Amino acid sequence: MGGASSYIAMLCIAGFLGASWTASKVSRLLGVSDIVLVITTGVVFGPDILGLVAKEYTVCSEARHIDCGTIEDVTYKVANNLPLGQALGRIQNMDLCDPADYHHDDHGSVGHGSDGSGHGEDTSHGTMPGTSNATHGGDHATEGGGEHSDGDHASGDHSAADDHTSGEHSAAGDHSSGEHSDGHIPDDHSSGGHEAADHGTDQVSHGTGHRRLSGGGSYTSYEECLVKSCDADISHECQLTPDVFTLIGHAGVALMIFESGMHFDFEKAKVVGPKACVVAVLGTILPLITGSLLTMVYGYGFFPQGISAGTALAPTSVGIALRLLGEAGVLQENFGQAIITAAFVDDILSLVLFNVLFSLGGEFDIMAVVVNPIIGIAVMLFAMYLAMKFWPKFINEWLLPKVPVKEGAKVPQTDEVLFLLMILLLIGYATITYFLGTHLWGCFIAGMSFACLTPAHHAHHVWVKQTKRVTSWMIRIFFACTVAFSIPISKLLSVDAIWKGAIMGIGPCILTKVCCAPFMGEARWVIGWAMVGRAEFAYLIAQMAAAANMLDKDMFSIVIWALLWATIFAPFIFRYVLNRYVKAQGLGDREPNPGYGEDEDGYSISEPPSEKGDLASDQDYKMKVEELNKVAPAEAAGPSGAQSSEARCCGAFSKSVV
Repeated sequence: MGGASSYIAMLCIAGFLGASWTASKVSRLLGVSDIVLVITTGVVFGPDILGLVAKEYTVCSEARHIDCGTIEDVTYKVANNLPLGQALGRIQNMDLCDPADYHHDDHGSVGHGSDGSGHGEDTSHGTMPGTSNATHGGDHATEGGGEHSDGDHASGDHSAADDHTSGEHSAAGDHSSGEHSDGHIPDDHSSGGHEAADHGTDQVSHGTGHRRLSGGGSYTSYEECLVKSCDADISHECQLTPDVFTLIGHAGVALMIFESGMHFDFEKAKVVGPKACVVAVLGTILPLITGSLLTMVYGYGFFPQGISAGTALAPTSVGIALRLLGEAGVLQENFGQAIITAAFVDDILSLVLFNVLFSLGGEFDIMAVVVNPIIGIAVMLFAMYLAMKFWPKFINEWLLPKVPVKEGAKVPQTDEVLFLLMILLLIGYATITYFLGTHLWGCFIAGMSFACLTPAHHAHHVWVKQTKRVTSWMIRIFFACTVAFSIPISKLLSVDAIWKGAIMGIGPCILTKVCCAPFMGEARWVIGWAMVGRAEFAYLIAQMAAAANMLDKDMFSIVIWALLWATIFAPFIFRYVLNRYVKAQGLGDREPNPGYGEDEDGYSISEPPSEKGDLASDQDYKMKVEELNKVAPAEAAGPSGAQSSEARCCGAFSKSVV
């Protein structure tokens, strides 16, 4: 039966992947981004509805629902003195949450016993009940420390100071005298220490010493503290050992970001750089600020909920916009190049924001928030210098000419060496920036290292030939599994999430991007709507923020709705705005940009492949270099000439359609 069981499981997984593939192809036939339909397929066929993918394959997301439970369930168990289970019991034994921090009613801080009278069992910190001490929402903060008075109180009553902000109260039982500072666990406390109840902070501290994100602070009850701390603990463990679908999805995004870096055009950035940089800065900062403020209006704190939502709304994806620009033959116009450059700068800024966001641990760490990003920017600038001055000479003039030529080889050895170097740089830069906050930054930097190689497009062609099928499926799994499985269905389909998501989608997600190019003349609306699209990176930030407990289920659903609105409507409105602009400017008779297109999987084809697919020998390689060096400037190149540098920038974004 074991073999039969595994066969059924394989059939289910194959059916799920087939449904995801079908959703992708149907979307492409309709001429729209497949993100929405693939995510919908993942939700419907996933473990929560049809169950083609068993819950055992999504152990991390399921653990948060099953092991930690809900606040209502935990409240019932605490009130009835029932066992809390293994996960919650472990959190309880860590003494992260102290019932005494939440014991007060309308008249002051009062200890609640099992009878609910306000005068009951001894609530000594030496024990952590699973307990009859039902806790009730409190909002007083122990800024700077709650001073526990010494003494033995038979009744176990807690007396509260009139000034709640001082956080002073008497505790039942014998306690060592000492002040509890924010986030500090004193060694002489009889229970081994507990976190000071500073609701203004967002970090849960505990004896193991590693950073854990609590996802919002401001706990109003002991039960909420237990559940949120349990979520944070499981999130931390899942980040270290993610389930297989999450791991595949994140790896796919990393490869896509690497490929995006390969298309960075340094020369074009010098021409349209200043204005495009302003567009990118506005297009990043405005969604961040307005998204954070709207999150606060919804009743959440600025950190981590607000800043996480704002950061998720910041990244852009102009894949469909660039495809439409290419089809209209206006990709080489100044506004087309401004879109390309602004999109790349937007990627860089979003990576910096991503780095800062996930370096925060609930407190202001100057090393993580200030020093590491500065070091990362310095590393990126140095890597850009190497990409322009060192790597072209090292690879084209020294490394590849030394590679022996093997006649009749299906894949030239020069291409194999080049691909190996890509992998090494990808791992090297990703490792460096991992210690600065996020490996994704290094992926983009590594890709830029191959942007200036000659012949043009050859490095990208080598990469795509080796990885395009794998990357295509990885990205499909990212949306169908990594994102879809993390969506709480009941929360997503709630009326509250839909209307709040619509407001966030129209305002911070769409209008802020539309208005990011006010100084670009008549092309400002074309550029603005091109920047509205969202793809892998935005959903990745939202999913990782939710996994790290920096977005709760309600806010995560709102952010997903906001991103979906932008993903659905941006292509249609951009097509309309572009057609009007092209007609008004008399650009409608342009030929499609040469060399720009997509293969059947949505990957860009930036050069016509030869019969062998690659340069067959070093002699062919050198002849190709000499031929390209004789070609006129990019603007003068026709359909039969060398491809313009502008078109090279488009490849990474066209893949966002897949």
